[in-house]
Amino acid sequence: MSGALDGKVALVTGAGQGVGRGIALALAKRGAKLALSGRTLSKVEAVAAEIGGEARAFACDVKDAESVAATVEAVAAAFGGVDILVNNAQEVPLGPLMSVSDKAFAAGFDSGPLATFRFMKACHPHMKARGGGTIFNLASSAAVRWDMSNYGAYAAVKQAIRSLSRAAAAEWGIDGIRVLTIAPHARSPGLSRWIEENPAEAEAFFRTIPLRRVGDCEADIGDAVAALCGPEFAYLTGATIPLDGGQANFD
Repeated sequence: MSGALDGKVALVTGAGQGVGRGIALALAKRGAKLALSGRTLSKVEAVAAEIGGEARAFACDVKDAESVAATVEAVAAAFGGVDILVNNAQEVPLGPLMSVSDKAFAAGFDSGPLATFRFMKACHPHMKARGGGTIFNLASSAAVRWDMSNYGAYAAVKQAIRSLSRAAAAEWGIDGIRVLTIAPHARSPGLSRWIEENPAEAEAFFRTIPLRRVGDCEADIGDAVAALCGPEFAYLTGATIPLDGGQANFD
C-alpha cells in the first residue's frame, strides 16, 4: 500500500474492532505504518494480519501508566518514532447518575482523559524529534445532547478529553504537533447490536441525523481521519470535528 502517508508511523489504541480498526485500515490504505494496541492481543493481531506489511500488534492496558509508557517506547523502537496518535480506547460509564458507581466513573476517567493525557505526553518527544505529528482524541456528541439523561458521566469524561486536546494544541503547536478531537457516530459492533435489539429506538435515532444513517467505521470515520493527517489540513488544530452526519452542534 502507498499514498499520502508513506513513511508515517501511526499508533492506534483500541484497534481491535470498531472505530479503532476502521481508522487503522484507512491509515494503512494511505501508506502509514500501523502500530495497533489493545487490551486483547489476539484482536489487534487479527487486524495487523488483515493489514499485512509492517503492521504490528501491541498489548496495552490504557488504565495502567507503565503499560502506556512501555507501549509507546516499544512502538518507537520498532518503527523509529511516532507521527500519528489515535486515542480511541475507552471504557464508558453509562446510565442514570444514581446508577453509575464510583468505580465505573473512575474507570471512565482512567481509560479516557487520563490515558489520553499519558499517551499524548509519551508520544510528544518522539513527534517533536521527527518535526511534528498529529494527535486525534475521541469525544462524543453525547456531551452536547439536548437531553443529557443517562449520559452525564460519559459526557463528563469526553468533555475532559476535549479540554486536554485544546490545551495540547495550544502548547505543542510550536513543536509542529496538531491535536484534533473527533466525535464520531459509527456502526461499531456495540451500536450494531443496539440497533438490532431496539429497532424502534434506532429508527427514531436515525431521524435525528440529517444524513439519516450511522457512519461506517472505515469509509466515513477512518477515511476522514486519514485525510486530516494530510498537508491539506496542516493549518487545522485544536478543533472538535463531529463525524456524525450533521447531528451534533458543538458551537
